[in-house]
Amino acid sequence: MAFKVFLTQDAAGDLCEIYSYIAEHDSSHKAEYVLDQIEKKFISLSELPERGVYPKELLSLGIREYREIFFKPYRIIYRILNKTVYVYLIADGRRDMQILLQQRLLQS
Repeated sequence: MAFKVFLTQDAAGDLCEIYSYIAEHDSSHKAEYVLDQIEKKFISLSELPERGVYPKELLSLGIREYREIFFKPYRIIYRILNKTVYVYLIADGRRDMQILLQQRLLQS
C-alpha cells in the first residue's frame, strides 16, 4: 500500500526559497530543474519511505523519529506517521544543519 506524502508549510517555503535563490544566482531554467528533481525525490517516498537514513545530527541526540533522503546537496527531512509521510525540511546540506534542525524540528 502506498503512503501519502505531504509537505509541511515550512518545507513548501523551503522550496520557494531554493527556487528564488537559484533563479537569482543562475537561471530560472536551472531552478525549475532542481525543484523538479527534489519533487521526484520526495514523491518517491510514497513507496518504501523507510529507506531513508536517520539524520546524523539527530541520531547523535538519540532521536530516531525523522529520516532523510538526498538530492545533493539538498537534504529532505521527513517523518513517517501511520501511512503518511510528512516532509518537514528541504535544505542545502552545506548549511549548519545542527542549528537548522534544532530550530525547525526540536523547538516545535
